[in-house]
Amino acid sequence: MPSSALLPVGVSMDGLLAELRRLSWGAADILRAYARGEQPPHGFPRALRVEDGGEGPVSAADLAVNSWLLDGLSSAFPEAGWTLLSEETAKEQLTEGVPLAAEWLWILDPLDGTKDFLQGTGEYAVHLALVKEQRPVLGVVLLPEADELWIGVVGDEAWCEDRQGQRSPVRFSQRSELSDLILVASRSHRDERLEQLISALQLGGSLAVGSVGCKVATILRGETDLYISLSGRSAPKDWDMAAPEAVLLAAGGRFTHADLKDLSYNTGDVRQAGCLIASHGKAHTALGESATRAMSTIDPGFPV
Repeated sequence: MPSSALLPVGVSMDGLLAELRRLSWGAADILRAYARGEQPPHGFPRALRVEDGGEGPVSAADLAVNSWLLDGLSSAFPEAGWTLLSEETAKEQLTEGVPLAAEWLWILDPLDGTKDFLQGTGEYAVHLALVKEQRPVLGVVLLPEADELWIGVVGDEAWCEDRQGQRSPVRFSQRSELSDLILVASRSHRDERLEQLISALQLGGSLAVGSVGCKVATILRGETDLYISLSGRSAPKDWDMAAPEAVLLAAGGRFTHADLKDLSYNTGDVRQAGCLIASHGKAHTALGESATRAMSTIDPGFPV
């Protein structure tokens, strides 16, 4: 069983995981109801139609899951001494350039993959990560439509659970040559530079998937081998990356900048800019080196 030494004093790993399971499946039920236009559970209101000018299904779902998870963690562990940060609360909580004064920080994205949620692809996720001193120690990636709850305890293990608590192990592929690797890429966040970078890497193939959490899950299942994020006019944020990174690291994979530097969280800048690579780890150094060389030509001076 994972050690509780990673956690704040007074919080047991068993107790925390049990509460995360309860809260995660509750969040799944909330999101699935909003996605289907049904009455959500746990007392949350139905979404008004977007054309009425009221709360659309995404706004309502975001806020409901945000409240469900943050209130749930606060009430379950009132003495834990951790801070809770969400994409929904960031504007009120954060000051540009100033990290939160928190040794332990939960980082939440209540709905990652908004376009996929609206389009009904099912490729949306909930991300929840516990960070200590700018690095993730525990992550949860919930895929409501797949009934998959990915849990990772960094330095220990990662696994997938279904609603009955049945565990499935991580199954990384055995592909290790760059020319064999399968890339999982975004459907919507793609520009010419990313297309040039993918071409330069000369990989074995690609798959288009929505949410970052869903992308990393394809690596964990062995369907793909790597994911690349290349920031342009905008960049992913802490809540996009922290939980997927935690699960991938716990499984033995890697998630770094192309120059192989670690990602950092709660730095005073929530943007995760640059060229970021997530992989099963088997060819990560070669991927980083190849991407760095390619970017020096594609976009000279770009901070990888």
